[in-house]
Amino acid sequence: MDEQDKTTRGLHVRAPQDFAAGLFLIAIGAFAFFQASSLSLGTLRVMGPGMLPITVAVMVMAGGLALAVTSLFEEGPKMEALHWRGPFFILGGIVLFALTIRSLGLFFAGPLSMFFGSMGSDEFRWKESIIFSIGLTLVCIVLFKLALRLPIPILAFI
Repeated sequence: MDEQDKTTRGLHVRAPQDFAAGLFLIAIGAFAFFQASSLSLGTLRVMGPGMLPITVAVMVMAGGLALAVTSLFEEGPKMEALHWRGPFFILGGIVLFALTIRSLGLFFAGPLSMFFGSMGSDEFRWKESIIFSIGLTLVCIVLFKLALRLPIPILAFI
């Protein structure tokens, strides 16, 4: 066995971008798990307020772990520079929704935040984004307000 065979054996990251994404998902899941850990889980028959966020956090961490482990065995893309456009507009859309839902209601906060978030894509088109934002907001109104009867303001200022 020559010297080069010894250095290439063993585990090493073959897909650095996937490995970094896996670690990021594990960190996000751990943060969500920590934030929801004080909430009661309840039982499967009577679920508590912590059941959904803790379950989702565990699934996100499991997906991140699977992605990180897979990156050790399969070749994949190298690390690329982080592009800030997508995260800026998507996180900005979430913040925009949080800031406007109580003052404007779902009828305006929904399309506004979805349209803003859609600008994060390189394939952004004004007309399609407006139609999608309005359509999805109408679906949300029907689902959350009418079907589930959640106390979400539709038009907050009326």
